[in-house]
Amino acid sequence: MQDVGTANCGKWTVKLAAVVALPDAVTPLSVRLGELGWVPDLWIAGSLATGDYIPGVSDLDLVATVDGQVDPSRQAVLTSIHRDLDRGQAAGADLGCVYVDVHTLSDSAAVHPTWTHGSLVQRTLSGVTRAELVRYGVAVYGRAPTVLLPPASDDDVRAAARAEVCGYWAWASRRPLMWLSPVIADLGLTSMARGRGALDTGQLMTKSQAIERAHAPQWLIDQLLARRHGRNVVSPRVRTGWIAWRDTRRTVRAARRRGVADVDKA
Repeated sequence: MQDVGTANCGKWTVKLAAVVALPDAVTPLSVRLGELGWVPDLWIAGSLATGDYIPGVSDLDLVATVDGQVDPSRQAVLTSIHRDLDRGQAAGADLGCVYVDVHTLSDSAAVHPTWTHGSLVQRTLSGVTRAELVRYGVAVYGRAPTVLLPPASDDDVRAAARAEVCGYWAWASRRPLMWLSPVIADLGLTSMARGRGALDTGQLMTKSQAIERAHAPQWLIDQLLARRHGRNVVSPRVRTGWIAWRDTRRTVRAARRRGVADVDKA
């Protein structure tokens, strides 16, 4: 890393750093947040942290710690910053960030203001993201994720993966019409492969690795990989949706059975 300056954050003076090949959208966000005085740490998660980032395809997944509650006035400031960046320096970058009160960081059930796809919503900091941060996460500025988050064992990764598969994806599997969306179908096939890999090994798989292990015909895997690399390839909507929905239902059932078996063994 190389220094790109400092910012005064109240009781912190943080050194801003540039990660090798840091996307242009991240640096202006880091400067704007550092100037607020109440955002002491900014971390990189997701594909950029794991080395699987593809410009124009991958989202930019960031996590920031906040000194104190992110109240409505602070949320308004963050919304203004993100809207400004989305219209300018971060246009088209799908720049997202979870804002976590550092005092509630240990509470995995707490919800936090999260900027994603043009709006501020309330979400938890998932177990998978927490594991991603401590295994691969990078500080754009401030403290490293490992300073504030506990280590993630292989069993922690398995538990986090099971929670995602048996949580959101179980809900989605009960709504077959959702799977007519090409975005949901692609995401489901990839997420199920990642979930199975995590349950089997306790390791976190990248999206590109997961696509190669998707439970789908080879022609569809090839098309998923093409889209992952930015090519405009269209898959048959109904057939792809059915394949993805069926795979998700099977993976959810297997994860639930595995969870019961683990409890019985304990």
